[in-house]
Amino acid sequence: MLISFVIPCYRSETTIEKVIAEIAVTMALREDNDFEIICVNDCSPDKVYEVLTRISSKNPKVKIINFSRNFGKAAAVLAGYARCRGEVVVSLDDDGQCPVDKTWELVDALNDNCDLSIADYPQKKESAFKRFGSAVNSSVMNFLIKQPENITINNFWAMKRFVAEEMIKYKNSYPALHPLLVQTTHSIIMVPMEERNRADNNKTGFTFWKSFKLMINGFTNFSVVPLRLASVMGLMIAIVGFIYGLIVIIRKIVNPDILIGYSSLMAVLLFIGGIIMILLGVIGEYLGRIYVCINKAPQYVVKDTINLYDNEEG
Repeated sequence: MLISFVIPCYRSETTIEKVIAEIAVTMALREDNDFEIICVNDCSPDKVYEVLTRISSKNPKVKIINFSRNFGKAAAVLAGYARCRGEVVVSLDDDGQCPVDKTWELVDALNDNCDLSIADYPQKKESAFKRFGSAVNSSVMNFLIKQPENITINNFWAMKRFVAEEMIKYKNSYPALHPLLVQTTHSIIMVPMEERNRADNNKTGFTFWKSFKLMINGFTNFSVVPLRLASVMGLMIAIVGFIYGLIVIIRKIVNPDILIGYSSLMAVLLFIGGIIMILLGVIGEYLGRIYVCINKAPQYVVKDTINLYDNEEG
């Protein structure tokens, strides 16, 4: 069996070599299987590409995809999926946090009833702020795209080849891995294991803003629930406004001396105006993404490859 490892690389010049070496050690435990490692350089600002070039020159199993600019983790992963050949595809990060020595536990979990196995970390090695952001993002995904309960998409998973093939059919801009995984299959199992600390002293590059953009990509590209919520909100506000208007008219008829309050009027106008702007923003986000997709903005652009036989663009 051929197993493909896909690793998006960004700011990992001091860790990626250790990750690749551990993959080789882990795969050597079952010599009847073969493997390939596809590393995607997402235009990293450090010297990770030089490190990958040196490794791949000595090991043909290590294959490199080099982006022309930074396109993000999701695009890098999909580029790796598009060029992998394995019957099983394993995704992991480049910072050493993924317990690579547990790879066979993920692979062995795949069977007739399981298409995707994900590392289940009882305690994630990240800041409380990052854990809070991940929890919020997971809750949003559960609500918007009907992600199965008790399933959390972490940074280390194995899947059958057909899942990767289905995911790369998505050709539009703003890809999001979690919705693509969940849309493809619900035959998912969580495999308990312990997440490691980063193998370097760098802080995670997955900032709050990147987490927020990931969430936006998820619910604007793969769900119309926000638009439906906008419609419901607009209807509710219209009903409340109509009722309040009737109350004001009745009070004025009953007691003509009542003066219409300037403060309350301004408060209502500001509230309704704010809601309208939010709803227009939601609609504008959808329209903007439609515009970008119509213009066929690339998901990613491959500058060059090493140990691969194509140089196609995404």
